[in-house]
Amino acid sequence: MKFGVNYTPRQGWFHSWLDFDSEAVRDDFHAIRAIGADHVRIFPLWPLLQPNRTLIRPKAIEDVATVVEIAGECGLQVTVDVLQGHLSSFDFLPSWVTSWHRRNLFTDPDVVQAERNLVREMAQALRGIPAASGLSIGNEFFQFAASRHPFPHKVSEEEAGRWLEQMLGTAREEWPEGVHTHSHDDDLWFENDQPFSPQMATSLGDLTTVHSWIFGRVGPRLGARAPQLVWFARYLCELAAAWAEDPSRGVWLQEIGAPENYVDPEEAPQFLTDTVDILMGERGGGVSPGLEGVTWWCSHDVSRDLSDFPALEHSLGLLGQDGNPKPIGEAFHRAAQRWADVRAHGEQRSSLPLTAQEWTRVDTDARHEYFDRWMELALAGDVRRIELNRSCYRSLGESKNEEKNIFLSTWDS
Repeated sequence: MKFGVNYTPRQGWFHSWLDFDSEAVRDDFHAIRAIGADHVRIFPLWPLLQPNRTLIRPKAIEDVATVVEIAGECGLQVTVDVLQGHLSSFDFLPSWVTSWHRRNLFTDPDVVQAERNLVREMAQALRGIPAASGLSIGNEFFQFAASRHPFPHKVSEEEAGRWLEQMLGTAREEWPEGVHTHSHDDDLWFENDQPFSPQMATSLGDLTTVHSWIFGRVGPRLGARAPQLVWFARYLCELAAAWAEDPSRGVWLQEIGAPENYVDPEEAPQFLTDTVDILMGERGGGVSPGLEGVTWWCSHDVSRDLSDFPALEHSLGLLGQDGNPKPIGEAFHRAAQRWADVRAHGEQRSSLPLTAQEWTRVDTDARHEYFDRWMELALAGDVRRIELNRSCYRSLGESKNEEKNIFLSTWDS
């Protein structure tokens, strides 16, 4: 099992790309490797890479390549997110798609071509570096298509799929041997009006990625210290495996963290330990199906000298602002050592079918009865395989009732 971190530079956060310091990066990576991580995910900022639609800065691409090379020297593999996009509540969009130049990120032909050009150049720059694993199209880039975004870029489900196929296709053309992925928040699994669909998540790209954040749904509903919190990542990974038509498709838990609004900092090490133990089958069900890696958010705490972050962002690191491991970082190290040799192997289990005559994505979210029943069984040691009846599923275009305020009886025991 792979264990890694999402790299948040200790000095200057992602603004550190403006004043690139290779030695600071090297120090950070040595500290990351020392807590048992074997890989990192890094986030160059799109406006710095491509400040004009027809200008991709060679120096910015070179800096990304240098970071990957340094990671390799420190014993780390690297996935590079290309279109940033969105990070920790901040959107980083180049000026040529905003304000007076606002154009749709997913459907404007000139914008799409420019995005593909950036993916192409990044792939060409990294494909020969041994430490480079592949590209991720962008961090939770689909949130720009979400209805809850303050300035959404509207796109149909068909257009969303076409855009994603183009981005991944370009990466594959330039870097055939790379592992190329895309990422999303849990709106994709649970919101009927999110045009990027679970089918896309589980069929496009080389792995299915999962981002597990308890502050979105399960925390607000159940509260801090609810026993379901440490099971939420397992539930999402099980759901991702259930949506995949290919039973051998890998799952990458690409983001998970311990937000202090639902996890007391003193309890964060135990939250990490319990979450990982559950994923590895310590409490039943075997290793979560298809799981290939766990990548914690994040490497370093965000400096409190930086303003306007959600308060929880300042304390998510495994390492403190001094560069030393926090107690949760020590827990990560223990987990990485304990579970490094474990592999998912398709353990036979009973299933929990979702058998409503009609169902949509919202019926599987943390506010509905299917989730409650799965959790009830899991907490009792019966970790069921999620079974979805696709013949009864209604997609975005077919869904009539997008908001449901009552629990639906959608499960069989």
